[in-house]
Amino acid sequence: MSASSVNRRRILSLWLPRLPIDRIQRFNGALVKDQEPCIVVIKDNNALVLHALDDAASRLGLYIGQPFANARAMCPDLKVFDADAVADAKTLSDIADWCDRFTPLVALDPPHGLFLDITGCAHLFGGEAALLQTLVRALARQGFAVSAAVAGTSVCARTLTRQTSGTIVADGGEAAAIDRFPVSALGAGEAITTGLRRAGLKTIGDVAARAPGEITARFGARFSTLLAHALGQGDAPINPRKPLPDYIVEKRFAEPIATDTMIAMTLSRLADTLIASMEKQGKGARRLEAAFFRTDGAVRAIMVETGRPVTRSAVIDRLFRERLDALADPLDPGFGFDMVRLSASRTEIVVQEQRDLDAHVHDNDELAALIDRIAARIGGKRVVVHLPQDTHIPECAVLAAPAQHHLAVAMQAEWPARAESEPPLRPLRLFDRPEPINVPFATVPDGPPHQFTWRRALHAVVRVEGPERIAMEWWRQDGRQLTRDYFRIEDAEGLRFWIFRDGLYEGEVFDGDGKPASPGWYVHGLFA
Repeated sequence: MSASSVNRRRILSLWLPRLPIDRIQRFNGALVKDQEPCIVVIKDNNALVLHALDDAASRLGLYIGQPFANARAMCPDLKVFDADAVADAKTLSDIADWCDRFTPLVALDPPHGLFLDITGCAHLFGGEAALLQTLVRALARQGFAVSAAVAGTSVCARTLTRQTSGTIVADGGEAAAIDRFPVSALGAGEAITTGLRRAGLKTIGDVAARAPGEITARFGARFSTLLAHALGQGDAPINPRKPLPDYIVEKRFAEPIATDTMIAMTLSRLADTLIASMEKQGKGARRLEAAFFRTDGAVRAIMVETGRPVTRSAVIDRLFRERLDALADPLDPGFGFDMVRLSASRTEIVVQEQRDLDAHVHDNDELAALIDRIAARIGGKRVVVHLPQDTHIPECAVLAAPAQHHLAVAMQAEWPARAESEPPLRPLRLFDRPEPINVPFATVPDGPPHQFTWRRALHAVVRVEGPERIAMEWWRQDGRQLTRDYFRIEDAEGLRFWIFRDGLYEGEVFDGDGKPASPGWYVHGLFA
């Protein structure tokens, strides 16, 4: 056997032909035999047609794409449901999450199919045949009709699932496996399928017998590529839903676990194994995910991030404990978890530092650990540091960034120094959005107001500092922002405000007729 065949991919295709009706019956608790015929209808060209139907409806001679009026005439007692593409996609995504227990490389094959890359992992489940049977039986127990097949390419496997179920094609046998199938099984579209039939090419074998140049000239290069992949010539890689983690460890249970103690013990043991695997390559984890697979098919995933690479299992235990305790929707084991997986989706090389004599390094480690614990409990986006920005616009002078990813930059940031024995130039509290104030009159052209009303309270101005003129960044704003004159204001009660006039008199503010208008006034912050 050649090296290329040894490394050939193996793709398992799943097709759920009755997904819309199975989803409705499953959540309505209607998984019983001899029920009344059920169909799902969808609007097509302003007419209702059948989108999905159960076995009872199929036995009556109904078919997908049939006009609803014709189906109703054949069977007046139909139970009718409206199609819900969003709910169907969510159900397919949930099934894909459940399939992650078999391989991390799971791709969607919309609208009702999945691809699983089982290359190199089928032996963990007793071989390809055992894996395929496990998948089919498990989905059948959940109430889904399913067709499955395994082949060397995704196109061949997908073609097989539309015609038969349970087929496993050996490497190199793709062409013979689909030779007798109709050309419609390729899924090339109605126009190409009709053209092939008119040319007398009714089966895939008939098409494969023609020279590739003839097929390309008549039906295009895209169809030729599709046909070649279906025949096992070349490869069309699947597009997994999730990126492959750097490290994965998991634990399967013959008897499902449901207690918090067992869950914590399992995570602890998996953390030890994960750390040992990363330590061999000198790496630490920055993003970790724990996935809990329930026996009923539901999957719950919890993720934590760290500011620095984690190299100790005790830190992982503590972070996940904080995350689990803070969940708004507690982890529900149901009838138990039969598998728990811990993965490191982002890792970095650990840089060795002198930590015995440098107290500053220890302080940084403790601060980073504290930030990680708080972020695990309330979310990483809520723990921020402030970074100075190279701009003179007040609301843009500071950037709030996640502390886990910008702690080192924040500790080295240089802020403008404050002059000794001088009042601060900027207020302690700066509003997210400047609030408008009513100024009855002010000294023109660039003087302060004598009084103003803010939040329905009148403030008499007794002291003023300014103006401080700030022009907007015209090269970024396209001239839409007006020039501001800022004033530090103190009223009769000792309250100090930072206010500004938005625009210059008779220069930047105009009314609807193009005549000069009075600029607006705003309060932007409060001094201590």
